[in-house]
Amino acid sequence: MISLIIGAFFAILNETLLNIALTTLMEQFNITAPVVQWMVTGFMLVMGILIPVSALLLQTFTTRQMFLGTMTIFTIGTLICAAAPSFGVLLAGRLLQAVGTGLLIPIIFNTFLLLFPPERRGAIMGMIGLVIMFAPAIGPTLSGIIVEYLGWRYLFITVIPFALFSIAFAYKFLKNVGEVTKPKVDILSIVLSTVGFGGIVLGFSSAGEGEASFLDPQVLAMIIAGAVSLIFFSIRQLKLEEPLLDVRVFQYPMFTIGLVLFIIVMVSMFSSEIILPMYMQGPLALPAATAGLILLPGALLNGLMSPVMGKLFDKFGPRLLIIPATAILMGTMFSLSQVSMDTPIWRIVLSYLLLMLSISAVMMPAQTNGLNQLPKRLYPHGTAIMNTLQPVSGAVGVAVFISLMTTREESYLNNAQNPESETVMSQALVAGVELVYFIAFSLAAIGFLVSLFVKRAKQTEHETPGEHEAAVEH
Repeated sequence: MISLIIGAFFAILNETLLNIALTTLMEQFNITAPVVQWMVTGFMLVMGILIPVSALLLQTFTTRQMFLGTMTIFTIGTLICAAAPSFGVLLAGRLLQAVGTGLLIPIIFNTFLLLFPPERRGAIMGMIGLVIMFAPAIGPTLSGIIVEYLGWRYLFITVIPFALFSIAFAYKFLKNVGEVTKPKVDILSIVLSTVGFGGIVLGFSSAGEGEASFLDPQVLAMIIAGAVSLIFFSIRQLKLEEPLLDVRVFQYPMFTIGLVLFIIVMVSMFSSEIILPMYMQGPLALPAATAGLILLPGALLNGLMSPVMGKLFDKFGPRLLIIPATAILMGTMFSLSQVSMDTPIWRIVLSYLLLMLSISAVMMPAQTNGLNQLPKRLYPHGTAIMNTLQPVSGAVGVAVFISLMTTREESYLNNAQNPESETVMSQALVAGVELVYFIAFSLAAIGFLVSLFVKRAKQTEHETPGEHEAAVEH
């Protein structure tokens, strides 16, 4: 556990560590915003392409081979980034980091599912939640301090010793779990998966960056190509004896419900991490460092509460946590849809605290409960699907919300008497934020309705369709 968690913490920290440094990199390498955005888009794209293949890799290589291999790739990427003489080299190193990060998360989930019985998984998943949620949440705050006082290269230099320690620690202590079945490699499935997930992440990311709208032919082509590829990919998986990604996991109702709830909270979190700083630095006229500090208490609370929620899940089951949490999420989203030009800071802090508290009570319990219902042979597939949908739902959610916010802003300015006025521009942004959070409130309401159907899942050992249908009916 310690081997996996140390590696995962610093790999996942890198997801958001670079966000605040993008402006510095634009100046350093004399590049434009759309070019530097590839540091974020490229990272998500590689993760979106690689994670679906993780189910195949987890059945082809041992736990030690997978972990030591991915951490070595991640460390090489980090070294390249730290010494990068040009933006092209920096981006190459960043994409290697994404390879390591993308494969690490499924390794961790799959290993813990094999190591621990269902009645202990909540506490263990809570610890993983501490890493997965806490690391990217403190990334922007940590990044701001490092960039200001040490320089952007230290974002990578400071990670290197911890990554090397993780490799050395795992080499000594990490043991193999699970079986190496070496399934057949279906090249067409890999191609369809790559085009499918890659097209959707890239298309929505391009729209979310603001450089191109959803009506841009290139963006539309990528999204349509991605969607069509995923349809053919899903059909092919049902026909294969050894599918790359077994979509039969959706036959298990608690897995499907858990996945829906997981997507809703991921969209809420990713969108808020971008929209709230824009609102605070725009209409509220707060400096970037202050905006980062305002979000810090919520991030810390989320990390600290994940293990607690895991233990409560083991003791009381998912309903007692998920139903009240989705109700709190609804209330928070509605509260944020009522912001104005003079909303007090304490209200933003409180709203973000409640948002992150509700996410900690939904995300890991919903994931754990969903995975608990799967038979062992489907563990790699269930973890791969859940982890693939993290970057995909993040990219889609942010793109759609930013697009809606921008459209509302433009509409407000078009109808304003003095659209050049700073006050009017700020009011337009507020109108955009209000609309986005009202839609987020509607999404949270769907989450609340879905949560009413959650039950404590029991592991299914039935392998044949007939037996499985009888188990579901029972």
